[in-house]
Amino acid sequence: MLAAARKDALLDRLRRDGRLVVKDVAVELGLSEDSIRRDLRELDAAGLAVRVYGGALPASPAVADYAARREVARDSKARVAAAAVALIEPGATVLLDGGTTTLALVDALPRTFAGTVITHSPTIAAALLHHDAEVIVIGGRVFKHSAVACGAAAVEAAQNLSADAFFLGVTGVHPSAGLTTGDADEAAMKRVLAERAAETFVLASAEKLGAASRFGILPLDGVSGIIADLEGDDPLAAQLRSAGARVIPTHP
Repeated sequence: MLAAARKDALLDRLRRDGRLVVKDVAVELGLSEDSIRRDLRELDAAGLAVRVYGGALPASPAVADYAARREVARDSKARVAAAAVALIEPGATVLLDGGTTTLALVDALPRTFAGTVITHSPTIAAALLHHDAEVIVIGGRVFKHSAVACGAAAVEAAQNLSADAFFLGVTGVHPSAGLTTGDADEAAMKRVLAERAAETFVLASAEKLGAASRFGILPLDGVSGIIADLEGDDPLAAQLRSAGARVIPTHP
């Protein structure tokens, strides 16, 4: 089997099963495990798969640059945003992560919302300029890929704040990999923000579901709920629940 055909077969398996075990695929295709591992290294380098111990997981398309992500799954993000806004109590203090799904949440948030919004994203803060809410911005080194502040200064500032709810952006929600993103410092900042909120809800639009990125944020049972653009009886919803997640489907 030619290398291109092998890689196509591996990607088909990832799309079908949501994961790939090297030993099983090597037996199925009649190839050596070394050949499969080499193909997975190349797929990982191309951003098409994420290598894990013993195999690989589907790579998330949500790791593209910010401008490109704004055009991905717009309807799905709007559904997730509407479900998230329904969880915000009047007068609440909420922490908003950066990212394009959170931007959709701001679009869905009534301008008359009179609570407090805390964010480490200058993009999210700017989108709130015409809302009645008080806006508090956490400063620090800007990670341009997601337009958020990270690093020591941002962590120190976040540790002096508290909120009723944190709406967490991720690039991957996977039954075995948990909640993931593409940058280690950003993952650490997300964990700090989650610690400062009474509840944390994950914003999981379609392109993030069943996918994984390199760096873990939290386990599935480490958040209050995952707002997922799924039908309530979707097989992936069942898999996530079996792994400990509380799934809040946009299509109950």
